[in-house]
Amino acid sequence: LASPETSVSVSAHNAAVGLAKAPGSTGPWEKFCFGLDASALQERLFVSEENVDGFLGTVSCPSFCSQSALESQPLIEVLDVTEDRIQIRLK
Repeated sequence: LASPETSVSVSAHNAAVGLAKAPGSTGPWEKFCFGLDASALQERLFVSEENVDGFLGTVSCPSFCSQSALESQPLIEVLDVTEDRIQIRLK
């Protein structure tokens, strides 16, 4: 993390933390963890094609599904992710 670019905004009903990658760090973040202390962290995934596919695979088809059931699963493609919207295509 790049500490000078990190920001915190707190209101009565919300808190936002802005994080910035260090100059040598590249690629998208896959997940983040949050919590009151290190022993009680919760994990959340960022929206990416791989994370959406993985989530849908575990929700819609458990590990005992047949190969034909897996092949008939819809293709999810994350087209665009911005601060305002997420564009996903389902085939």
